[in-house]
Amino acid sequence: MELQRVFIPIDFYTLRRIDVRREMEVTAMEEVLCEKANLLRDSIRRSQTIHREATAALTSIAGHMAAIDDAVLPAQARTNDASRVNDNVRRSLRTVGGMVSRLQLVQEAERVILNRPRKGLSLYFDAVDKLRSVEYCFDSKRGCKTSDNVLKHVDELLSKAAAELENDFHRLLSKCSKPVELECLFNSLPSLEQWLPLENISVGSINASSEDSCDSRLIDVNSAYTLPTLINPRYIPLLSKLFQKSVQLGSHQQFLKIYREVRGSTLELSLKYLGVEYVTTQEMQNAQAESLDAKIAQWSQFYRIVVKLLFAAERKLCDQIFEGKHTLKDNCFAGVTAKSLSTLLSFGEAVTKSQASPEKLFMLLDMYEATLEFQPEVEVVLQGYACSKHRKSALNLTRCLALTIKRTFNDFKENILKDSPNSTTTDAAVHPLTSYVINYTKFLFDYQSSLKQIFKESATGSGTNSDLVCQIMDVVHALETNLESKSKQYKDHCLRHLFLMNNIHYIVRCICSSEVKDLFGDDWVQKRRRIVQQHATQFRRVSWGKVKSLKAQCIRVSLSSRSNFIIRFDLERNQRSGRIIGYNSSITSRSVIKERFKSFNIQFEEVCQRQMNWVIPDKELRDNLILAIAEILLPAYRNFLKRFGSLVGNSDSSSKYIKYTPEALEEAIGNLFAKKILIE
Repeated sequence: MELQRVFIPIDFYTLRRIDVRREMEVTAMEEVLCEKANLLRDSIRRSQTIHREATAALTSIAGHMAAIDDAVLPAQARTNDASRVNDNVRRSLRTVGGMVSRLQLVQEAERVILNRPRKGLSLYFDAVDKLRSVEYCFDSKRGCKTSDNVLKHVDELLSKAAAELENDFHRLLSKCSKPVELECLFNSLPSLEQWLPLENISVGSINASSEDSCDSRLIDVNSAYTLPTLINPRYIPLLSKLFQKSVQLGSHQQFLKIYREVRGSTLELSLKYLGVEYVTTQEMQNAQAESLDAKIAQWSQFYRIVVKLLFAAERKLCDQIFEGKHTLKDNCFAGVTAKSLSTLLSFGEAVTKSQASPEKLFMLLDMYEATLEFQPEVEVVLQGYACSKHRKSALNLTRCLALTIKRTFNDFKENILKDSPNSTTTDAAVHPLTSYVINYTKFLFDYQSSLKQIFKESATGSGTNSDLVCQIMDVVHALETNLESKSKQYKDHCLRHLFLMNNIHYIVRCICSSEVKDLFGDDWVQKRRRIVQQHATQFRRVSWGKVKSLKAQCIRVSLSSRSNFIIRFDLERNQRSGRIIGYNSSITSRSVIKERFKSFNIQFEEVCQRQMNWVIPDKELRDNLILAIAEILLPAYRNFLKRFGSLVGNSDSSSKYIKYTPEALEEAIGNLFAKKILIE
């Protein structure tokens, strides 16, 4: 909508009135402004007057103030001096108040110290702390007579407190320290069945077959162990607090001495109850082999118990009581275990120093394996500089056992070579030395991992060139050398070959029937088998070799210069009757044939009777040799009997001359070497 302007008409008089009103308002405003300007001028004049008067007044006051300052300055100096004196007095009063309060603490603590820790160790500990705080406070004021007197009194009280705490520590530790009972030790073991007494290798078991042997190595070391409780756990914090307080008082060395004595003697009693006692070399030398065998088995068990249970538990107890004091607890643990470790190791040291014998080798190996097996535990339990001598002693025993084992092993080889060559068997059987050495060797391979380490075999070494196998082969070679010497004591060559055949065959058979075969190798085995065959061949050749030239035309029976039975069939001229004896001769003498049969019977029976007293223990070897002899003798005998038997078979006394049929002869040969037969 568009706005429209509206015009209102205004008359002249109205406009005039408006102008007059405006003029009046302007006039009034001018009057007001003039009035205000006058007031402003009056104010300025008054201000200037006041400024002049104030300046004059200030100048006058400054003069008066300088005079006043000159008058007040001495009094102000005196006031400052008084203030400083007041401050000094206040500080002195505060110092005296502190000294008085600390003297009161001394009095309070003195009452507790003199009454001994009857009302509880907590109050006693608080009293000690109060005395130490007083000592610290007065220590900076040494030189003052009062401070020196107070410090002297406090030191006396602290010494008394240390003595009382020492007595309490000794009393409490002695009360709590009891030897570990055997039942507790066995309950700490993984399984009681694993610790039952085990049979050990002895001379008798070495001579027995390997199937009857018992492994003397002991328990599964991977099983978990539970450490025995040496001290009731509720007393350990109190013992630890007593020791910590002794460190604060500077008397901890005496506490450590008490701990070493009490715990050391307790540990010794635990070992004594277990059966561990100090052993001298002379006692070991006088011990019988059987009892020594059992003692070594026991010692191997004891070594495990002491290291894994008793020593480990003592280490843990030291860590708990001497918490945070690494050097002190290591020294203390070393002192606690010193004598017990010496007692434990004395048995092993006596064994290594006693006279060596082959029978002790397996005992030494058992001990070596026990010490070697727990060498990591020994290094952990006996860690630290303080236990370095202990650790060295334990590890040195392992090294001494290794050296003793090597020395005993070398002595064993020397003893084999030195065994008397005159100690032969009359029946050519396997010599006791052979069975002893071979079974001994087989037992050695039960310890092959330890022996490899002892002989410094490299981890990659294997096969027949290894150090251990070379050592074992040296033993067997020493045995073969000795057997060769023994065989030369036989005057009868047949018996010599039979003796070597039996013994070498026994060596091969035993080695092939065990895991030792893989270490010796097939070449070694095949070579010995060929040697056995060679001796068997030589035996047949010397005893029956000339049978191969047998001819059916005639027979001559005789004994060789060595009294070995020889049967030969060949052509010969008989000069006694002036006649030629031959298959085609018409003048063959029946009496000569009878004589030959008679002589054959006598000599055959003699040889059979003799060889029946000889021995081939191995049934298979015996059967093979008998078969070889029968294959030589029986065909020739059948042939001769077939061609000449009719000459004596028609007489009344034919059985007197033809005593054996081929079957009877075979049976008689089959009974040879039957004195003993080794049952496989």
